[in-house]
Amino acid sequence: MALTEDLNQFLNDFGLSCTAGAVTALGILDMPGRVLGADGMVLSTEYLLTAKASDFGNLLFGDNITVGGTSYTVREALLIDDGAFVEISLTKS
Repeated sequence: MALTEDLNQFLNDFGLSCTAGAVTALGILDMPGRVLGADGMVLSTEYLLTAKASDFGNLLFGDNITVGGTSYTVREALLIDDGAFVEISLTKS
């Protein structure tokens, strides 16, 4: 028997409103810091959005998305695990 999950339950507590084109749905924005360079003197922030693939899985490089009122540009979108969710790498616009 196949399991049926309500994927919104994963997004309801921490999700932000996201809009790309005509689609508005929830996504979780992570902003991990990274140390770049051999001397460790350069810090960078990566923007990663996790959302349902059915909402934003078709985004392509250069597409625009607004997350929590802030504009971003899509760098890449990759399905994760079983393909129910997508992880979208973003650049602040």
